[in-house]
Amino acid sequence: MSLQCGIVGLPNVGKSTLFNCLSNAKAQSANFPFCTIEPNVGVITVPDDRLTKLVEMCNPRSIVPATVEIVDIAGLVKGASKGEGLGNKFLANIRETDAIIHVLRCFDDDNISHVDGSVNPVRDKEIIDFELQLKDLETVEARIAKTQKQAQTGGDKTAKMQYGVLCSIKEALDKGLPARSVSFDTVDEEKFARELFLLTSKPVLYVCNVDDESAANGNAYVDAVREAIKNEGAELLVLAARTESEIAELDTWEERQEFLAEIGLSESGVSRLIRAAYQLLDLQTYFTAGPDEVRAWTFIRGSKAPKCAGIIHTDFEKGFIRAEVIKYDDYVNLGGETAVREAGKMAVEGKEYVVQDGDIMHFRFNV
Repeated sequence: MSLQCGIVGLPNVGKSTLFNCLSNAKAQSANFPFCTIEPNVGVITVPDDRLTKLVEMCNPRSIVPATVEIVDIAGLVKGASKGEGLGNKFLANIRETDAIIHVLRCFDDDNISHVDGSVNPVRDKEIIDFELQLKDLETVEARIAKTQKQAQTGGDKTAKMQYGVLCSIKEALDKGLPARSVSFDTVDEEKFARELFLLTSKPVLYVCNVDDESAANGNAYVDAVREAIKNEGAELLVLAARTESEIAELDTWEERQEFLAEIGLSESGVSRLIRAAYQLLDLQTYFTAGPDEVRAWTFIRGSKAPKCAGIIHTDFEKGFIRAEVIKYDDYVNLGGETAVREAGKMAVEGKEYVVQDGDIMHFRFNV
């Protein structure tokens, strides 16, 4: 499943440093703008204690974790919507992603220059918001020009619906709000809005990149960002990219845990970010478990059993008969599949079953 989160932000806020912590792909990290020209893509393993437990129980010959794709995109500057800096390339790259990780500089350091001369994460956020909104406004106004006459003078119900959606989005953008802030009444309206592929319709996670001392509790910069986004429906995560770089260089899990304990954290920011990115894409995990392989399979929340079966192989979806489903807690508490069957805890589900996060699945099919 090739859904992607794009890391965005102004130059020198820590995007590439963070990407390097997340991925084995080493983006150039330097104290000047546009050091990341082409988007770097990293396929990142999603930390999941459930997978670890299933591996302990099954002792399989093969282990396959869930993954998420992260794209490091070049820094944006004022005027990007008009082509300033690498604006057009930036906007094209971000349009191809499914969600946005917006990195904000929330630390002071005289040795690292800021493109606008001072540290102000709320201002930085608004710069990127404004550029994305301008580009979306350009898209929406062009579509309005095409549909307005047909919607107002003809009897085309579809054109009227589309015109209404476009006007609602334009009204939000004119107020400085993202397209994702607009809610719709019908499935058709929601579908049309999605098909516009607007930049500000994508879900957003704001990552406040702080200094080492603020990694556990944040700081005044973080508080200001939290206040600024309180009505956006977006998520916020605090981490120290420089600290994460140091953690990544430690050789053993024990050393990393000891380091985290010293700075008041129970888990690395990178682990929290990967899981947050996974959730931002509206992804969940089901498992297959046995002596040959324990595997985490990624699916979109709300998917039904045949669709999830098709993730393993298209034949599974085409010839779907039923799904045998074990809840993770039952599997662990009872001691495995055999015990679950004996206890009558294994459910047999049909085509309408909505797969749940953590389900352990076995599909029956015939082609």
